[in-house]
Amino acid sequence: MRKLMWFTLGFGASCALGAYLFWDGFWLLLIPSVFVMGLAFWMKGKWKFLRPVAAVALGVAVGVLWLLGYDAVHLQNARKFDGKTEILTAVASDYSYETAYGSAVEGKLSLGGRAYSAVIYLPHNVSAEPGDTISGSFRLRYTPGGLENATYHRGNGVFLLAYPTGLVEVSEAERVPLRYYPAVLRKNLIQTINDTFPADTGFFARALLLGDRTDVDYVTSTSFKVSGISHIIAVSGLHVAILFSVVYLFTGKRRLLTAFIGIPVVLLFAAVAGFSPSITRASLMQILMMLALLFDKEYDPATALAFACLVMLSVNPMVITSVSFQLSVGCMAGIFLFSARIRAWLESFRFWRKWKGKSLKMRFRTWLCSGISVTLSAMFFTTPLVAYYFGAVSLVGILTNLLTLWLITFIFYGIMAVCLLAYVWQWAGTALAWGISWLIRYVLLTAKALAAFPLAAVYTKSVYIVIWLVLCYILLFLFLFAKKRQPYVLICCGIIGLCVALGLSWAEPLVDNCRMTVFDVGQGQCVLLQSGGKNYLIDCGGDSDTAAADIAAETLLSQGIAHLDGIVVTHYDRDHAGGVAYLLSRIPADGVFLPETVDEDGMMQSILEGCHGAQVMVTTDLNLAWGDSSLRIFAPVLSGSGNESGLSVLFSGENCDILITGDMSTLGERLLLRKQLPELTALVVGHHGSDSSTGEALLAATTPEYAFISVGENSYGHPDPEVLERLRAIDCKICRTDQNGTIIFRR
Repeated sequence: MRKLMWFTLGFGASCALGAYLFWDGFWLLLIPSVFVMGLAFWMKGKWKFLRPVAAVALGVAVGVLWLLGYDAVHLQNARKFDGKTEILTAVASDYSYETAYGSAVEGKLSLGGRAYSAVIYLPHNVSAEPGDTISGSFRLRYTPGGLENATYHRGNGVFLLAYPTGLVEVSEAERVPLRYYPAVLRKNLIQTINDTFPADTGFFARALLLGDRTDVDYVTSTSFKVSGISHIIAVSGLHVAILFSVVYLFTGKRRLLTAFIGIPVVLLFAAVAGFSPSITRASLMQILMMLALLFDKEYDPATALAFACLVMLSVNPMVITSVSFQLSVGCMAGIFLFSARIRAWLESFRFWRKWKGKSLKMRFRTWLCSGISVTLSAMFFTTPLVAYYFGAVSLVGILTNLLTLWLITFIFYGIMAVCLLAYVWQWAGTALAWGISWLIRYVLLTAKALAAFPLAAVYTKSVYIVIWLVLCYILLFLFLFAKKRQPYVLICCGIIGLCVALGLSWAEPLVDNCRMTVFDVGQGQCVLLQSGGKNYLIDCGGDSDTAAADIAAETLLSQGIAHLDGIVVTHYDRDHAGGVAYLLSRIPADGVFLPETVDEDGMMQSILEGCHGAQVMVTTDLNLAWGDSSLRIFAPVLSGSGNESGLSVLFSGENCDILITGDMSTLGERLLLRKQLPELTALVVGHHGSDSSTGEALLAATTPEYAFISVGENSYGHPDPEVLERLRAIDCKICRTDQNGTIIFRR
C-alpha cells in the first residue's frame, strides 16, 4: 500500500508545479516521467529502490495529465471572464458577512455552461442567506495564482470574485435547500455559544468548535502566533480526533455501531466547519480508520494520509496552494515519520530509567515525552511553512503546547455539552459555559503570558534568522543520515547559531549613522527612521491594518527593539494610520505625535486608546535632537481638514536629510518651503506618487538625490507618470515598494 504514498507524492508535486509555475510547456514533464518509469521497469530486477521512484514518476505523469485536463475543462473558461462585466444569477450557499466596503457571500453561479463557486460582494445594507437568489450586474475577477498571489480562495475551490456594478437584487428562498442545512446549523451553534458564554470567552469557543475566527482580536491572535498554538483555533485533525473519541465511547467501542454513527457525524462536523482543507483531510483519514476497524483491516496512517491528499487533489488540484492544506499535511507527515523515534530517545534518558509501573511519575513521563515528541515532529515540516507564510518561528511553542494542549480536549467536550444542554435547558447550558470559561481563560492567559517573554519568537524579517533556520535544517538532515547520531551536538549547534543570528540582527542597525526603512505595506505608508540608537516610525497603514502593524513590529523585534522612541502620524487616513493602534499593542512608544485635524474614520480615538497617555498633539513645529541627529516635526500648514492639515517630517543625520510629507499636495509643499528646507538626500514621495503632490517647486528647492515611493496595487494610477517624469528631470534615483519590496536606505 505504500506505493499509493509514493504515487501521491508525485501527483502532488506535479499539482504544485502547475499551481505555482504553470507554463505553456508544462506537458513536457511527461517526457522525463515516462523515461524514469521505463528505466525502472527495465531494471526492476536489479535496483529495487527504483520501484518507489517509478511510483513517483507515474504520479507525476498522471498529475500532469489531470492538471492539464482540469485547466482545459474548468479554469480556462473562468479565465475568459476575468475583468468582464456580466449579468449574473447566483445562489447563496452560506450567510453573508460584513466587509470593509459592504458585505459578501459565497455562492454558486454558472458561466459558459459550467458551475463555479464564487465570492459575491454585495452593496451596503444588502444581505443574503443560504438558498437566496442573487441577481445583478457584476464585474468578475479570476482569483490569481503564482508564488506571490496564491490566495485562500483557490485552495478552497473559489476561482471567481464578483463585484457589483449596478443594482443587485436578492430574492429570498421559500425554504433552505437540504445541502445548505450545515450552514444553518453552524449559525444556530454560533448563536447558542453567544447566548451562553461570556463575551471574553465566547469568541474562543466559536473558534475552537467551528473554526469561526472572525471575532478573535488582534492581541489574542498575535499571542497565539507568537506562543505557537495558532493550530488550536484552526479546526483540524485534533478536533476530529476528539469528536471521534466521543463517538467511540458512546458506542461502547462497537466497530459496526462506531462506523454507522461516526462516519455521518464526522462528515456533518466537516460540513458545519465549512470543509476547509485541514478538516477535510482529517475527516477522510478518520473515516478510513473507522472502515479499517469495521472490516478488521490494518490502518496505515501514511497510506491514509496519501489517500486523503489524492482525493482532495483530484477534486481540486489547486488545494495544494492552501496554507491550511500544506500545514495540515506537513504536521501529519512529521508526526508519522519522527514522533515514535523522538519519544523513544526521550524515554531513554537515565533520569527516569528507574521509574516503573503505573506510578504518578511514570504517567508524568509518558505525558511529557509524548507531548514533546508530537510537538517536535509536527514542527519538522510546518516550521518552514510558518516562517514563510507568517514570518515567525515560536521558541516557546513546545512549552505552550505542554501547558495548554491537554486542556483543549476537555474544553472541546465542554463546548459540545453546552450546546446540547442549552437546547434542552438554557440555564444549565449557561451554568456549564461559566465553568468552561475558566478553562478557556487559563489557555488565553498562558498564551499571552508566554508570548510576552523576550525572545518568545524570532522573525524572518531578519535575514540572519532565515540563514540560521536554513543551517538548522542542513544540520538536521546531516544528523538524520549520520551513522553515529549525537543529538546534544545538534542542539548545541542550533543554540549557538541562534545566538549568533540574534547578535548580528541586533547589531546591524547600530552600524549605520543614518538608516531609513520604507516598508512594503501595499497601498499605504510606513517608514522607520533610525540613528544614534533612536527609533522613530512615521505612519503605519496599508492594504491591511494588521499586516502593516505586523511588518513594523516584527522588523523592530527582529532587531531587538521592544519599544519606539516615537511614532509620528502624518494624518488619519487608514492607509497611513490604520495599523498604529495595533502596533502599539505590541510595541509601545515614548511619544505618539498626532495632528489636530478632522478624523472622519475614528482613527485618532483608537490611537489615543492604545498609546496610554503618550500622545503629543502637534500644533507648533517641534525639534527633537540627539547626538548628530534631529527630527523636525512640522505642524499642519493649514488648519481644518484635507491633506494640508497633516504633519510632515524632516529627519537629519550626519550628511543625510530625509523629508516625508504624507499626502500633502503641491499647495502644502509651497507653504512648507517657507520653513527653509535643506537640499535633500532622500524624499519619500508624497501621496504615493499622486500627480497632485511632489511638485516642481519642492523638487527645485530641495533637489533630492533619491526618491522613495510607497505604493501598492491600486486603481488611482499611482505613481503618476508626470511625477516620475518630474523626478527623472532632476536626475533623481527612484525606488518603489511595489517593484523593489521593502527598501532600506543607509548612510
